[in-house]
Amino acid sequence: MRQPGAYSNLLSGGKTGPHSLPLARIKKIMKKSGEDVKMISGEAPIVFSKACELFIEELTRRAWAMTLQRKTRTMHKEDVAAAVMETDIFDFLVGLVSHTPNPSATPES
Repeated sequence: MRQPGAYSNLLSGGKTGPHSLPLARIKKIMKKSGEDVKMISGEAPIVFSKACELFIEELTRRAWAMTLQRKTRTMHKEDVAAAVMETDIFDFLVGLVSHTPNPSATPES
């Protein structure tokens, strides 16, 4: 009898679908990552999908904290940029975000 894989219950509640992110698109990106990537198991895109979801959730939480610091209720790109700039684990994104000051933000002394 086949035993469940290590990542079988990775999705919320052990569901096998539907996935929040399109697995076919993830697999396509994985294949484009290098010429030596030829074969990808069926579980690998599921793991990447979950990792992407967790990444988005964490970045959103930190950006929302920046939004609340500005005492507003709408998250803007400046909030995301500030979250990236103030969080060490997002250092790899620093070059992708432009940290432009928000006119409604309070100036620092």
